[in-house]
Amino acid sequence: MAETVVVGLSGGVDSSVAALLLKKQGYNVIGLFMNNWEETDQCGNCTAEQDFDDVRRVANKIGIPYYSVNFAKEYMDRVFSYFLAEYNAGRTPNPDVLCNREIKFKDFKNKAKELGADYIATGHYCDIRHLNGVHYLLKAKDQNKDQTYFLNQLSQEQLDGVLFPLGGLYKSEVRKIAEENGLITARKKDSTGICFIGERNFRNFLLQYIPAKKGKIMTYDGKVLGEHLGLMYYTIGQRRGLNIGGQKGDDGSRWFVIEKDLKNNILYVAHGQEDRLYSKGLYMKSCNFIPFPPEEKSFECTAKFRYRQPEQQCTVNIGSDGIRVDFREKQRAITEGQFAVFYSGDKCIGGGVIEKAIF
Repeated sequence: MAETVVVGLSGGVDSSVAALLLKKQGYNVIGLFMNNWEETDQCGNCTAEQDFDDVRRVANKIGIPYYSVNFAKEYMDRVFSYFLAEYNAGRTPNPDVLCNREIKFKDFKNKAKELGADYIATGHYCDIRHLNGVHYLLKAKDQNKDQTYFLNQLSQEQLDGVLFPLGGLYKSEVRKIAEENGLITARKKDSTGICFIGERNFRNFLLQYIPAKKGKIMTYDGKVLGEHLGLMYYTIGQRRGLNIGGQKGDDGSRWFVIEKDLKNNILYVAHGQEDRLYSKGLYMKSCNFIPFPPEEKSFECTAKFRYRQPEQQCTVNIGSDGIRVDFREKQRAITEGQFAVFYSGDKCIGGGVIEKAIF
């Protein structure tokens, strides 16, 4: 009897092809759509319903059963509340990482087991190796699409029984497979923006949940250049959108953000040399190691400090009060609230939240 795989169908091309490939490999495939954000678009249409309509068409084309499950409350309680709390604290969170840990590989997986799943699968661009009961998270063949960064918080229990059918494919190959098999999602635009919430005017979106508190934009020597709209809207190193009247620095260069003073509600900016943006390391309270914490208290590896970034050489030092990461080369605009994610060759070996940069 064929083993059962429950595939997370989002209504996009990646999950559609993941389900198709598993069906062709002989698995008993079930599609499961997650509705994690309840909202209508500007025309009054429920965006989740539009995606579920694509899921229905894909599932019917492939010939698999499909279901829908609503995790909107769980998403609000465990992902979006964290997202808002981090912005309130002046940090820049990454909700996609939490969404994977708290929803896709927790609530979704539990629901899949209720449906009789032997495995679960998603359309993530990454790979996995199950070896003697140990689960290794591996990079995707398509390095431009690799999504291991967003999976760095998954535990061994969560990685158990997981399949990533797209790990050995390039995005172009995925779209070609969808086209050749007549899937409605073949040319569908990739989803962007916040996990399950999508792309939108970020300032207007945040304003619905967090009152904006305007304040001064200043230099360290006390010069007031203008007014910020709320510290939550800015990130360290940001140049665009400062709205300080096109003022140039003494050398004609543009201004950039160097500090957010939450206590006094001041946005500090500078211009010219960016030395003050470059740090030699970072501190994190803890790290989720994959598959297990290393025996060594200090080791070298590579790391990413934001998703769209080449891996950087670093040394990880594990102490009793947290983890210090020393960079081989100084890094620009290390951002509190984002994730530092570690790699060893083709393995993602975990990650954690950046607490502060070390200068």
